[in-house]
Amino acid sequence: MDRQDTEHRPVSTSNRIGTLDTDTAYPTLARVAVIGAGRLGTAMSAALEAAGVEVEGPLARCERPSGVDAALLCVPDAEIGAAAATVAGSARLVGHTSGATPLSALAPAGGMAFSVHPLQTFAGGEGPGRFQGAGCAVAGESEEALGAASYLARRLGMTALAIEESQRGAYHAAASIASNFLVPLQAAAEQVAAGAGLEPSQARVLLAPLVRSTVENWAALGPERALTGPIARGDRATVGLQREAVADVAPELLALFDSLAERTWTLAGAEALS
Repeated sequence: MDRQDTEHRPVSTSNRIGTLDTDTAYPTLARVAVIGAGRLGTAMSAALEAAGVEVEGPLARCERPSGVDAALLCVPDAEIGAAAATVAGSARLVGHTSGATPLSALAPAGGMAFSVHPLQTFAGGEGPGRFQGAGCAVAGESEEALGAASYLARRLGMTALAIEESQRGAYHAAASIASNFLVPLQAAAEQVAAGAGLEPSQARVLLAPLVRSTVENWAALGPERALTGPIARGDRATVGLQREAVADVAPELLALFDSLAERTWTLAGAEALS
């Protein structure tokens, strides 16, 4: 089957959700271009170099690589098409690092498309070890492209997880709920803690160990067994007092509190809070 027959038809990963099959081929990529000098592109370039991969970059989005086995676009989702057009013809394998964007966005590049999405956060200044132990969603429109994505993930110490194109939305939404949505939730906790006379920095110092241990319990035990507090005990009176405090200190957060309390009652197996 020639290139035209396989263009932009992602390899099926049926029965490969989870770690990839051990018989998946992992081609060696001796030289990789990283396009995008933002937080992820900078971290990706440093980590690949530390892993022994020769890297060109991080390059600006307007720069065109040369003499590379693969070009990896670490750019915002809306810029993938334009960046792909810029690198057209420069590499046989072209990938992006988006969790939600389909491989078809790489069509302007003309190469075999793949994607590598680290399940990790990058706030800037992270060392090469940031990738170690993280999950990494990979996809490819051919066995070689999927293998290239998996090769990069494994060189960085990540666990490669193959996903179908149709599963991208659910996968990325789960990642956002687990990571992105946690931040405004903790910001809400800071805001309510002000009612106890705590400055935001003080609230973070006091609450951070609680958050870390809760996450560790969830990872080790699952949500039901990790749940603690008044709702887990069925203590409606205490939840009512908490609600009154939120209404007094931060009434704009009351709808959020009620929604989370209702979901927590459901998780605890109790009747929803009315």
